Amino acid sequence: MRFRKELEKIKTYEAGKPIELIARDYGVAENEIIKLASNENPFGASPKVVAKVASLASRISRYPDDSYFVLKKALAERFTVESKNVIIGSGSDQIFEFISHALIDRGDLVLQNRITFAMYAIYTAQTGGETVVVDSDRHDLKAFEAHLDKKPKIIYLCTPSNPYGDALFSEDIFEFLKKVDPQTLVVIDAAYMEYAAFKDPRKYIDPKELIDKFPNAIYTGTFSKAYGLGGMRVGYGIGEESLIKELHKLRAPFNITTLSLAAAAIALEDREFVKKSVEHNFKEMKRYEKFAVQNGLKYEPSYTNFIALFFGQNESASDIADALLKKGMIVRDLKSYHLNAIRVTIGLTAENDRFFELFQELRR
Repeated sequence: MRFRKELEKIKTYEAGKPIELIARDYGVAENEIIKLASNENPFGASPKVVAKVASLASRISRYPDDSYFVLKKALAERFTVESKNVIIGSGSDQIFEFISHALIDRGDLVLQNRITFAMYAIYTAQTGGETVVVDSDRHDLKAFEAHLDKKPKIIYLCTPSNPYGDALFSEDIFEFLKKVDPQTLVVIDAAYMEYAAFKDPRKYIDPKELIDKFPNAIYTGTFSKAYGLGGMRVGYGIGEESLIKELHKLRAPFNITTLSLAAAAIALEDREFVKKSVEHNFKEMKRYEKFAVQNGLKYEPSYTNFIALFFGQNESASDIADALLKKGMIVRDLKSYHLNAIRVTIGLTAENDRFFELFQELRR
């Protein structure tokens, strides 16, 4: 059987290890396993969301309203845009997939940071494009500018960044956009924006301001992080009407479930739950920063719900990550990014206590 040549360039994306796998492989009871690897909300979803989903269980035999009217209207009101500016995806990464298929012809260039979300390059390769890498760990807009003469078809700016956690100032992004060719689409991946906006409002990017000033930009967000709906797989894009209209041509019918749509709409309403989650996150983040200093680890100041911890040349982050796994503690090894580091999701206080305890035990 002959497969497309583009597949030869693609490595399968490795998601965070699930609790069930660790229980099977290492014989640890599921209720004793702590997962701090996939940047999920440690509080889970809002109780209002859980109650709503339970009440709709009898409707799972019915297809959802494929117009997604309620959720699109709620997002439009939240961001003071129109419903026609909104597209819903199965996670924000599906929006990236739509964008790639809508814009990339074979040989087109896509510009992204060296350390960033892996799916950008995967979707680029799937559609026959070529990834141009900005050789920096943190997003450096000056370094991006140096590649603009190559006329990339798409530019990805992940802010706050995954897996580093750095975030760009909105003012700097807007200045950068002024220099970008109007035929280039700039994707603002704002999966962790709820955290950045809380920590430093200057990092917040207003989707309406963005698309009003720059029709060649699109803002993407997700319900998987601060809203605690990772298992529901709901993301969204906000862009200029003609762009969104073209992306809709690539959306399969019913790409979001009935329960996911209802959950996202209720989650968007429960601002108090999100506020509580974000406040807890940065309170516990300070403990991780202090722990890093006490244990001789470098860390990146994070505007997200995770922190990257970097090891010296004489210690292997992969060995630490593997040893933690055997103890039932799941963290993300960043070796796929060629970093001697681990990424740790900020968990509940007791979960973080357990991480600190196990980590120190392993280094004695």
